[in-house]
Amino acid sequence: MAQEQPPTLPAQDIAEVAVRDITQLTGKKPLGATSVMPTDDGWTVEVEVVEDRRIPSSTDLLALYEVVLELDGELLAYHRTRRYGRGACDSTGGQS
Repeated sequence: MAQEQPPTLPAQDIAEVAVRDITQLTGKKPLGATSVMPTDDGWTVEVEVVEDRRIPSSTDLLALYEVVLELDGELLAYHRTRRYGRGACDSTGGQS
């Protein structure tokens, strides 16, 4: 008998789950999901958070977390991939 696959959640729901999980695990304020990518056996989501609030807010320190989820949204792993100042230019693209 074939093994039954868990139900797959739509990308929007997966993004919401990842944001919720990072908020609960880190206690940081989320800014939102910046990418949602399907994998062979689940999802990888990048979530941006306010790592350290500063005054003025234009000097806040932000962080990007990579969240790995199963097809059904169960958390498998997460880790911080980057920290940067708010408004810092993205080194992979041009200026916004």
